[in-house]
Amino acid sequence: MGRTVAHLGAVWCVGCALTALQFQAVVLGLFSGPAALAAVLLVGPPLAVSLFAGLGTSARTFVPLTRRARGLWGWAVTVYASGTAGAFCFIAASPHDHGLGNSLLLYPYGGVCSALAAAFFLPGARTRLTTTGVTVVLAAVSCYASWSAAQPPTLQEWLSANGVDRALLRVGDPPAGYTLRVGGASEDGFGAGYERPGAPELRLSVERAGHDTRRTDARGCPVPFGETIRCTDDGAGRQLVSYEGGYARQELRLRRAGLVHTVTLRGSGAGLPAARHILSTLRPATDAELAALVALPMRR
Repeated sequence: MGRTVAHLGAVWCVGCALTALQFQAVVLGLFSGPAALAAVLLVGPPLAVSLFAGLGTSARTFVPLTRRARGLWGWAVTVYASGTAGAFCFIAASPHDHGLGNSLLLYPYGGVCSALAAAFFLPGARTRLTTTGVTVVLAAVSCYASWSAAQPPTLQEWLSANGVDRALLRVGDPPAGYTLRVGGASEDGFGAGYERPGAPELRLSVERAGHDTRRTDARGCPVPFGETIRCTDDGAGRQLVSYEGGYARQELRLRRAGLVHTVTLRGSGAGLPAARHILSTLRPATDAELAALVALPMRR
C-alpha cells in the first residue's frame, strides 16, 4: 500500500511540474512567434513522455503493464496525455481568463489527472472502480465550477468588485419621449444617456465635487482655453455652461450634497427643457435601471 501511494504521489508531483513547464513554455512560445511555439510543441511532449517512462520503471513490481518496453511507453504516453488533456480542459473551461488567473490551480489539476490515469493501471477491479468514481466526481465538480464561473455577476457583486459608491448612482426621470440607458460606473463617477428618436442624446454624469481638475473661476466656470465659454445662472441652483468653439455644446450643472450632476447636450440648447427635467427629478437609480452594468467588464 505504501509503495502504491508513493508511486501515485510521484506521478502527481511530476504531472504538476510538467503542467507548469508546458503552460509557461506555450505562453512564451505564443508571444515569441510561430517558430518558437512549434519548437515547444515538437520538443516538449517527447521529453515529458520520457520523464514519465523513467518514473514508470520504478513501478514494474506492482504495475504489470510497465514490465515490458512497449507497455511502459504506452503507460507513459497515457499518463502524460491524461494530464495534458486535463490541463487543456481546465483552461478551456475558464470563461474569463482562459486559466491565466488560476495557474496555481491549473498545475495541481494537471497532476491529479496524471495520477488518476496512473491509478487506473494498478491491478484490481476495486482499484479501477474507485479510480473511475473519483474521475467522475472530479469531472462533475469541474463542470459545476465552470458553469458557476460563467454565470454573470449580481449587481452588488459587480459594484463591489469595481469599487463603485452607490451614492454616485443617481439618475433623473426620463423626459417625455426619452429612454434612459445606463452607460457605466466606476469608483470616480457614473454616466447615463437619455435617448429619443430624432433628437441628440442627453448625457448625465455624476462625479464627486473636486473630481474635475479643469481650472475654474470664482463662479466655478471653466477658464477658456482655445474656445469661448459662457456661464450663466439657470435658476434652482443650476449653472449653464455654453461652449461656443468648433464643437458647440452645453452643460447644465447642479451641485448638491458633495456631488456634481451634469447634463451635456449638443447644439445651442434645444434640449434644455429636457435637461432641466432630468436635474429636477434626481433620485437614486433602481437596481432594474442599473441591470445593464453587469454586462460591462468587472475587476477580478
